[in-house]
Amino acid sequence: MRTHVVSLAGAALVVTAVGFVAASARSAERSTPGRQRSAAPASQKPAAPSMVVYKSPTCGCCSAWIEHLRARGFQVEANNVSDSQLGVIAIQSGVPGDLTSCHTAKVGGYIVEGHVPAEDIHRMLKEKPAIAGIAVGGMPIGSPGMEQGSSKQPFTTMAFTKDGKRTVFAKH
Repeated sequence: MRTHVVSLAGAALVVTAVGFVAASARSAERSTPGRQRSAAPASQKPAAPSMVVYKSPTCGCCSAWIEHLRARGFQVEANNVSDSQLGVIAIQSGVPGDLTSCHTAKVGGYIVEGHVPAEDIHRMLKEKPAIAGIAVGGMPIGSPGMEQGSSKQPFTTMAFTKDGKRTVFAKH
């Protein structure tokens, strides 16, 4: 019996040593100068951010905003809902009443309300601020989806938190 226990202990020691040697060899291969790691082909792009948009079925400016997003790399799923449902979605999402608009979107754990430019959304997703979302209240002329000729009014993208705090995210 004593021999059997020693043999098991010896076998465990051998298995441990073999595992250590194999791990050391893999580590040395990775750190060897001139050794190329296999990388993803340069043609592969990171996945486009996926966004879900809730909008009125008859709103043309919402559709134009969605096209603005798609042209700038977003995958957008558009869901047509009634105006009353749209209001409920905005409220349940924590959008402050004076920042509501004609559509509400969800992307990367954030809320996007209204005609927010794609570059603001990309920036938010990259920086990952501690906010609930961003919004452009109302429907400012010249904002994405609201382009009407050459006229444009200044507008502000506001960041908002779940507890109602707001800060300026971007001025346009």
